[in-house]
Amino acid sequence: MSAYPELRLKPNAHKRVLHGSPWIFSNEIEIDPAAKMLEPGGIVSLKGADGHALGIAMFNRHPLIAARLFSRDPKTRIDTSFLAATLKRALEIRTRLFDVPYYRLIHAEADGLPGVIVDRFGDVLVAQLNTAGAELLKPALLEALEQVLAPTTIVLRNDSPSRQLEGLQSSFEVPVGKLEGRIEVMENDARYFADLESGQKTGWFYDQRLNRRWAAKFAGQNRVLDCYAFTGGFTIQAALAGAREVITVDRSQTAIDLATEAAAANGVSEICRFVKGDAFTQMADLAKQKETFELVIADPPAFVKSKKDLAQGLKGYRKAARLAAALVAREGTLFIASCSHHADPVSFAEQVKRGLNDAGRQGRILYNGGAGPDHPVHPALPETGYLKAILMALD
Repeated sequence: MSAYPELRLKPNAHKRVLHGSPWIFSNEIEIDPAAKMLEPGGIVSLKGADGHALGIAMFNRHPLIAARLFSRDPKTRIDTSFLAATLKRALEIRTRLFDVPYYRLIHAEADGLPGVIVDRFGDVLVAQLNTAGAELLKPALLEALEQVLAPTTIVLRNDSPSRQLEGLQSSFEVPVGKLEGRIEVMENDARYFADLESGQKTGWFYDQRLNRRWAAKFAGQNRVLDCYAFTGGFTIQAALAGAREVITVDRSQTAIDLATEAAAANGVSEICRFVKGDAFTQMADLAKQKETFELVIADPPAFVKSKKDLAQGLKGYRKAARLAAALVAREGTLFIASCSHHADPVSFAEQVKRGLNDAGRQGRILYNGGAGPDHPVHPALPETGYLKAILMALD
């Protein structure tokens, strides 16, 4: 007998689970009186309509994704030992991938911990608990993190929009250690700085690590424009690769300040110029001034935050591609990315193509990229492969 309450699916609703999906939608579940009484996020024994065991999951009947599988073994107990074993497996993989302890350690379902994100900054960990089930597991997760990594500081950045769908409030806390100002980030042999309290997401975007390296290959001896630069990830890589000038644009003064500090720490301040402003406006103004750059980088925030935003968001990517392509010098290079998982790769590529046509430019795609290997993709959840990046040599 399972130690957890039983949750049954409707007839024939088990097929997606058997085919590998860890998500069960609310319309696939028999929401009987017993199910309605379950605490949001509680652990359940998931079963098919005929009673056969499907695994152990967290369950919250309120959002569309109502159940998320932890394990297909019906005997699994979700406790500190389970969480520690899952963390150790993720740590073993990252240790093989990276020489320094700066990476995403847990990427939710793809690492076996649904609703949980953990980024590592040396001895500091930043976690996001994005589901009611993850929130209930907070004490056990903190204990497991201390067992496996013994961090000096753990920060909980529980301010993602997905928490609202789960009926959770936004919060920020430092349950272990203390946080004193910005911290250092090491990536691709460069030094950066992150604001873990008020910066976007967890304070840094490790997902673009490999793409920054690819873009930097075309920076040497060239003039570079980095739009939507955040704290200077692409900027510093381009400058260290030998760019003769890098102009960096972001609308956040905090991000600009951290990027400026990173330029100084890496000894490239003299070739970097930082501009606070809207990227669309700045690109349009630069075009009016007849400015061109051998490398233009456009890494905008998610233009498509939900399915209802898809049509308008895709227009945003087309506009970004048009404005950016118009600034690329003859025989220059364009890098453009999308982190909107609702914008599939084909749709994103189509809007980039249209943007190039709008700008009267042609070129060739040199590289199609995604997130780095510390952001693994769940085979049955294409949504976990959210990042799309295109590097193009233009005419």
